[in-house]
Amino acid sequence: MKQVELYTDGACSGNPGPGGWGAILIYKGTEKELSGGEASTTNNRMELTAVIRGLSALKESCVVELYSDSKYVIDGLSKGWAVGWQKNGWKKADKKPALNPDLWEELLNLTEKHQMHYHWVKGHAENPYNNRCDELAVAESKKFV
Repeated sequence: MKQVELYTDGACSGNPGPGGWGAILIYKGTEKELSGGEASTTNNRMELTAVIRGLSALKESCVVELYSDSKYVIDGLSKGWAVGWQKNGWKKADKKPALNPDLWEELLNLTEKHQMHYHWVKGHAENPYNNRCDELAVAESKKFV
C-alpha cells in the first residue's frame, strides 16, 4: 500500500460564521494542496471537511498518516468516539445528540478504506504543514466575509 501523509486544518470567523478548510497530501515528496470553504459553518465542521476532502482525493487504499490540530477530529477517530456515537444512533454517552453526524458518517466510511494512523499536532506552532493548512483555511474563510 502507498504511504501518504495528510495534514488538515479548519478555520471559522465566528462560530458559526464564514469558514474554510485546508489539506495537504504528501506522497513520495510530492505535495498537493486542497482547500475550500462555506459561507456559514462552524470550526468543527471545517476541521472534519478538511479530512474528508483529503481522504476523498485518494484514488486507492493507502496507509494514511493523518496530522491535525483538532482534538475533536483526532480523539473522535483514534479513541473510537465517533464509532460509538454512530452505534448509539448519533447520541453521546451523556445521551445528548452528537454534533455533525452527517460529516462523521462520511468520514467513518472513508477511514474504513485506508489504514489510518492519527497524530495530533499543536496548532499555530512549529509544524510548517499545519501552518500552511491554516493559511489555506483562513484564506478560504475570508472569501465569504
